Amino acid sequence: MKRILVTGGSGFLGSHLCAKLLNAGNEVVCVDNLFTGRKSNIYHLLGNPRFEFLRHDITWPLYVEVDEIYNLASPASPIHYQFDPVQTTKTSVLGAINMLGLAKRLKIKILQASTSEVYGDPLVHPQTEEYKGNVNPIGPRACYDEGKRCAETLFFDYHRQHKVDIRIMRIFNTYGPNMHPDDGRVVSNFIIQALKGDPITIYGAGSQTRSFCYVDDLLEGMVRLMNNEVGFVGPVNIGNPNEFTILELAELVLELTNSSSSLIFKPLPQDDPLQRQPDISLAKEKLNWQPTIQLKEGLAKTIAYFEKELSTQFIEKH
Repeated sequence: MKRILVTGGSGFLGSHLCAKLLNAGNEVVCVDNLFTGRKSNIYHLLGNPRFEFLRHDITWPLYVEVDEIYNLASPASPIHYQFDPVQTTKTSVLGAINMLGLAKRLKIKILQASTSEVYGDPLVHPQTEEYKGNVNPIGPRACYDEGKRCAETLFFDYHRQHKVDIRIMRIFNTYGPNMHPDDGRVVSNFIIQALKGDPITIYGAGSQTRSFCYVDDLLEGMVRLMNNEVGFVGPVNIGNPNEFTILELAELVLELTNSSSSLIFKPLPQDDPLQRQPDISLAKEKLNWQPTIQLKEGLAKTIAYFEKELSTQFIEKH
């Protein structure tokens, strides 16, 4: 049994990771400042004697005794990370420094949840880990993109200079239960609009592409990266390489929800990537990992979650 720290542990990915690690027999220390994380995501874990929740912002140092660190703390949707861009950058940069300092002191492994956003609006397709990216460093998305790029820099510098045992994964679009209903990401947006019968909002012509990975698949890749015995540190792309246009996603959500929602089209936001698809050859080779849950199956599970969420909200209001 290991004692494992998960920062951002009450967020979408973090809450699922906490549950997965507990199910594997570990103790989990969940740290979150609840800016975008939700206590409701971890209510079912609070009664577990091996689970501990600390409300803390990792831009400030943290002194705990643990055996591993998964650093997931950061707002991850444009609505949330652009709300306070300075704090977003601080979370990525100061948070990485604080967590790497803790890992250095304790001489333990630490995993950084990085992002496909380090590739920006890519000029190479699909994206391999060698691609250096096409990021606008002064645009409205830069607080997240450049913050995560800087975090990767810090991780490798601590690795080279201080021999910290690091792992870096670049996460591509992920979806599933526990997504924040108001985070503005395309899957949750479309599902909620469809369930409410509201028009589905598509930015641009809907021809831009994304590759959607179900949360269970992603976390399997994350845990394999942390636990690999060959000293593979990454960075490694973790995502589903099956590419869909945003319009195809909207049509599939309409089909699965039996919704009569119409489609409305709005201008594309600045620096919004036109293509996003991971090359996962490295994950297959080094981690023996590839996704198994395809979009239709994963969307059905996610729709069921949001149906329950919306019905709960309705009951609470009435």
